[in-house]
Amino acid sequence: SLKGVSGRLLRRDRPDIAVRYYYKGVLWSPGYFASSCGGAPISAIRQYIEQQQTPG
Repeated sequence: SLKGVSGRLLRRDRPDIAVRYYYKGVLWSPGYFASSCGGAPISAIRQYIEQQQTPG
């Protein structure tokens, strides 16, 4: 997964930065979702982002 791989790579390649962002041994909160968008057109990505609800 993107979250798992990015966390492992950060810890491996930049431990100096990782210590600032890791909380209880993890980089990402379980409440967040991360994904790649592949070959999606930028207009579709913008529309998706604009339609997301912001935390209240």
